[in-house]
Amino acid sequence: MSTAQQSATPAPDPTGAPTEAPANPRSRVLVASLVGTTIEFYDFYIYATAAVLVFPHLFFPAGNDTTALLASFAVFGAAMVARPLGAVFFGHLGDRRGRKVTLVASLLTMGIATFLIGLLPTYALVGWLAPLLLVVMRLAQGFAIGGEWSGAALVATENAPEGKRAWYGTFPQLGAPLGFILANGLFLLIAALMPSDDPSTPSDMFLSWGWRIPFLFSAVMVIVGLYVRLRLVESAAFQRTVEKGKVTRLPLGEVVRTHGRELVLGTFYMLATYVLFYLMTTYSLSYGRAAVDAEVPGLGYTYTGFVLMMIVGVVFFGIFTMVSGPIADRYGRRAHLLVVTTAIIVFGLCWVPLLEAGDVGVMAWLILGFSLMGLTFGPMGALLPELFATNVRYTGSGLSYNVSSILGAAVAPFIAVWLWGLADGSPFLVGVYLSAMGLLTLTALAVGRDTRTLDIER
Repeated sequence: MSTAQQSATPAPDPTGAPTEAPANPRSRVLVASLVGTTIEFYDFYIYATAAVLVFPHLFFPAGNDTTALLASFAVFGAAMVARPLGAVFFGHLGDRRGRKVTLVASLLTMGIATFLIGLLPTYALVGWLAPLLLVVMRLAQGFAIGGEWSGAALVATENAPEGKRAWYGTFPQLGAPLGFILANGLFLLIAALMPSDDPSTPSDMFLSWGWRIPFLFSAVMVIVGLYVRLRLVESAAFQRTVEKGKVTRLPLGEVVRTHGRELVLGTFYMLATYVLFYLMTTYSLSYGRAAVDAEVPGLGYTYTGFVLMMIVGVVFFGIFTMVSGPIADRYGRRAHLLVVTTAIIVFGLCWVPLLEAGDVGVMAWLILGFSLMGLTFGPMGALLPELFATNVRYTGSGLSYNVSSILGAAVAPFIAVWLWGLADGSPFLVGVYLSAMGLLTLTALAVGRDTRTLDIER
């Protein structure tokens, strides 16, 4: 018997009666799927915020501000390249050894890499070794994220009651808005305690050591996440796969051979979601803080003022993430996403009139963007796992999710900054870019099929 069979198969009943696999309580399932992704997105947001506020000043040579920002975003995007590799590694582990051990391993890897970023020396101290170490830690983060999301989504959907998979699947997705509020709330608190005389630049104290606090604090969150995840038992779907002897020797080869179409569709299902997500959380912070008279002009808000506006938008992100689950359970994932993706395409074409309408228009832009983000991101927690059979589900859903991160996320901030400069500070081309990616997702949804009625234990 394999290690997976030994660890996942319940002990036989001495009376000869059939044994039921131990079940995870609903509260444990929801908390375990939520806590890991909250930490994942917290780590993402503190890095994204530091990529705008800190890293161009501390980890790259002084020079052109736009060049330093692009270099910082390039390091930011480097993690996306490592994510598919992490999806293959942790997917192999999750499909062969079980979901629980894999989730613990991915969380530990992410936590250690994030903590070490908070200890890195700067360019002024060690020269080019500083950005090199930053790239290494960022690659480690990306590698870990490659296995984190799919594992959390599988914990939720494989333990969900009949007819409620999309609703359960929204709980790992809820980690995105919660992580944003935690990360940016902590950065705002630190910035308030270390105020700067120049609103466009962090204070010397913040740049000296204050920025390190959020990275070091992640260790506390990881400990909490490990405590919750170590109490999980394997899902019934995975245990039955083990009992039937259907654990595949090489999940990557099997998923490519038997689910090639689903891999491609899943990748493009996520494309518009990723582009919208990174434009609203990363590009928007650069655009909102850029001075109106800068070389590439922006909206001219202070860091504190604009982040507070973003937090209001993110509240809508959380609300509509939760709303999307019951809608997708009732009407189907595909029908729901066809409508939402069409709305994203229209939204991309409305950027200029919204952003030229003053504070009210900017706030409406943030609320609309983040609301659409919740509506499109929420159902993905069920849709991507449902595309694949149990014995390749961890690998398949992880690959689709993370290959899409290269196409939609790794390049999105870089392309957005380039288009922003190309249009002399106008966001028009950035909005068109979002709409174009939405058209690709809409095409994939049009040729795909709904997964609501598929058997999760197949």
